Amino acid sequence: MKTSLLIGAALVAGAAFADKVTLKSGSFLTGEAGLVQEGKLLFKSDDLGEIKIDLANIKSLDAAKSHVLLYKDDSKAEKILTVKDGALWSGDGPLDMSNVKATDPAPETWHGNVNVAFNAARGNAYETSAAVLANVNRRWEKDRLNADFAYYFAENGQVGNETQKTADRWDIEGKHDHFWLTKVYSYENLKWERDMMQDLRARYRVGLGGGYQWLENEVFESTGKWNFNQELGVNWIKEEFEDNEDAKKDGFCALRYGHHFGYIPKWAENLELFHTFEILPQVDEWEKFLAKGDVGLTTKLIYDFDLLAKIEWEYNSKPSGDRKKEDLRYIVGLGYKW
Repeated sequence: MKTSLLIGAALVAGAAFADKVTLKSGSFLTGEAGLVQEGKLLFKSDDLGEIKIDLANIKSLDAAKSHVLLYKDDSKAEKILTVKDGALWSGDGPLDMSNVKATDPAPETWHGNVNVAFNAARGNAYETSAAVLANVNRRWEKDRLNADFAYYFAENGQVGNETQKTADRWDIEGKHDHFWLTKVYSYENLKWERDMMQDLRARYRVGLGGGYQWLENEVFESTGKWNFNQELGVNWIKEEFEDNEDAKKDGFCALRYGHHFGYIPKWAENLELFHTFEILPQVDEWEKFLAKGDVGLTTKLIYDFDLLAKIEWEYNSKPSGDRKKEDLRYIVGLGYKW
């Protein structure tokens, strides 16, 4: 009997100290309230496990806990927050979110992904194609680093004959952004390219410029999460060709315009749509320019593995020899993201 009373008392005490979230529908959950990020409360329910609840669906939260606020000027403060009628409250009133950039921002860490696409055919026809794409990036309070790597290979032929390469391309690029204001930044970038199908032994690029981060992980309740930035700058470019010695130069200067767009829909949080574009016209020969863009998506499959599908487009207004001006690549592959 005494043991039963002790167990009952422990259960009552546990329930008394548990956090309680009441939804606008009238139902409630008990458990442990966690971070508030992107308009959602991370809640570890006693019955359902770890879930995310839209703040707009919460009537009240009986848990006054300390949270980190990141303001739009990048300063931080720690305050006791709770939720009432779908809004964050601090003290006796609702929190003014007009100057808040994020609540409980994610810790600064490295992120990245590696994607691999492969295709092979053996029989009357012989064909092999592969692509490896990788990215590593990190965002600090005032700085952002981004590094990209890509390799494309393809060959085909017929049984009994020698195979012929149809793709052999390398891309390596690094970029650093420094934010002088909340949305205004300067950048420096380095890039090396090699494409034997374009007769391009090497193309070196060194550049600097400025950019404006219109949206950075901005969450809109009706649509989802958005990223968009635009950049203007100048590049010094040096090209070396395999067979066309007359096309070799000491280097030339080009202007650069670029933008990046990313979107995660509210209705599909495991889906990310993206688009990038850049154009580099030569300053002393405007009819000569390089351009590149892509459009595609990634979607989560299981754990941290995802599916990548995208179209890449490149344009060289004055290619070497009789090479074509335009290249298109269609890529579908599996990847790992962290």
